[in-house]
This record gives sequence, C-alpha cells and structure tokens, in this order.
Amino acid sequence: MKNSILALCAMILVITASAQYDPKALQSLDAMSKKYKAIPAFEANISYVLTNDVEKVNEEFKGKITVKGDKFRLALPEQEVINNGSTVWTYLPEAKEVNIDNYDPNSEDVNPSKIYDIYKKGFKYLYLQDKTEGGVLCEEIDLVPEKKDAQFFKIKMFISKKDKSIQSWVMFDKGGNRYKYTISKFNPNIKVEDSFFAFDLKKYPGVEVVDLR
Repeated sequence: MKNSILALCAMILVITASAQYDPKALQSLDAMSKKYKAIPAFEANISYVLTNDVEKVNEEFKGKITVKGDKFRLALPEQEVINNGSTVWTYLPEAKEVNIDNYDPNSEDVNPSKIYDIYKKGFKYLYLQDKTEGGVLCEEIDLVPEKKDAQFFKIKMFISKKDKSIQSWVMFDKGGNRYKYTISKFNPNIKVEDSFFAFDLKKYPGVEVVDLR
C-alpha cells in the first residue's frame, strides 16, 4: 500500500513537470472543440468504467447521453443526471428520490457538456503519441490542471486522428481512481426540445424531492 502511494506521488510529480502548452496538442484540441460546437444537439451511447488497482475496484456502467449546448441528460442504470444549464437534477429510481441543486459553471466538476472546452481554462496540455483506441487511430493528449489542489491530477483524451471526434477520456484522481468514459453510436442529427433537459415531477409520482439549493 505504501509503495503504491509513493509510486502515485512520483507519477504526479513527473506528469506535472513534463506538462506544457503543447502547440500540437492545442491544434488537435481546437479542431475537436470546433467540431462539437458546430453540432446543435447530439446523443450517444456511453460506457463508464471506474477502476482502482489498490482498492481492487472495477465497476462498469453503460448509459446514454444527450447534449445540447451547455445542457445534458445522462441516463445510467442506477441514476439519471439532468442539467439545463442552471439547475441539476439527480434522480435515483431505486430510492425514489431526486436531488435538486444549482449548477455552477465555474466548478471543477467535469461533465459531458464541458469536456470539449475544458482545456481552454486552467489546464496545460501535452501531445503524447498516436495510439489505437477501440479500433480507432487516435491522438493521445494529456491535460494537467494548473492548480495543484485540483480534483483530478490528469485527464487523458483520445481524439480520432481522422475526424477529431472524441473516442474516450480518462480522469485520474489522487485517491488512485480512474474514471474512463467511452463514446459509441454517436448521432449528431437529432432535434430535442429544451424541456427534455428538466425533471418533470408530474411524470414521477411518489418521488421524494431533496432540494439542496
């Protein structure tokens, strides 16, 4: 356990020291951001894997994400997260409970509607290599926060070399957790009303409301 912690600390120091504002990485990130900003709304299947080698954790969930501007709706087996750009609803079906909170656009939380622009503020970026990810030739790019006390010490992105779409991204925290998100069945040709990005209590009778605002 002690050796694992020391190794993790050493890795963080190496990453922080080597990270920079790499123009090659920036070119790829800008192209990726431009691609998604040009899409009014899209939906995709998404897989989410949490791993921690020290704690022997390996959990996988599959869901669906719908994004429109700064709004998103993420449906997972055990919860649904809905964000309309000002309010966030977290619905827990088994508990028959929905938590309501204000959305803070300046928070360090990484959500699906921010991942395409996250590199633009508070991060250094470094192009590492071309690497095949999920059968797709990608550019592997590391984002490292400028703040030492940031929630995640690194975000690794795999951007398709061919069309600049995001194949996957991995977030690393200082507790040894790795959160990997992989995109599949991407559909950029959808029309969705703004009302889709709000939790309608009338459709969920008996659900307890926990207002955290």
